[in-house]
Amino acid sequence: MGILSSLFGNGAEAETKAPRYAHVKIHPAVDGGVKPGSANFNGGVLTCHCKSNPVKVRVSAQTAHNHVCGCSKCWKPRGALFAQIAVVSRDKVEVIANGDKLQIVDPAAAIQRHACRECGVHMFGRIENSEHPFYGLDFVHTELSDESGWSPPQFAAFVSSIIETGTPAERMGEIRGRLHELGLEPYDCLSPPLMDAIAAHAAKSKAA
Repeated sequence: MGILSSLFGNGAEAETKAPRYAHVKIHPAVDGGVKPGSANFNGGVLTCHCKSNPVKVRVSAQTAHNHVCGCSKCWKPRGALFAQIAVVSRDKVEVIANGDKLQIVDPAAAIQRHACRECGVHMFGRIENSEHPFYGLDFVHTELSDESGWSPPQFAAFVSSIIETGTPAERMGEIRGRLHELGLEPYDCLSPPLMDAIAAHAAKSKAA
């Protein structure tokens, strides 16, 4: 799991000067600043938004490659421009309550997102194709946990995709400005280390 072992940290350093774009809301978990993670953190429980009989998923390890994501597939809290999502080994993810409420949003998607059919919250995304470069990793939303210490977001992915979901293109300057202020380097794909991992997997598969 080389993907999990690289790039754990507090993300890029935010600018020290007074923020210019603080009025731009990215995601509730980062709008007040990126909180540092804990090297000794061992996971927690994710809970959907149902008031009764919520789905609960235990993640029994620290996450990696946490980031904010602008793609149209990832679940976002109401009003948020971006999702916040991280990865963890799939063997560290366990549904512990009300799993009968889960359904796969799109069975044809590469990442099969398991969501609560009542509140709509995505509890985890799983890749079943063993040939996929990220096979073995589950995608989780750490904001669904009450525990603190999760790995912090480190970058912003698929930034331009928020235009496809209704954000005016003329706002992109201030949105990227706010991401920079938060220390979240904006990319219109994944971060360079993750793109390198995809390319390395493709090269290895081609050689085989």
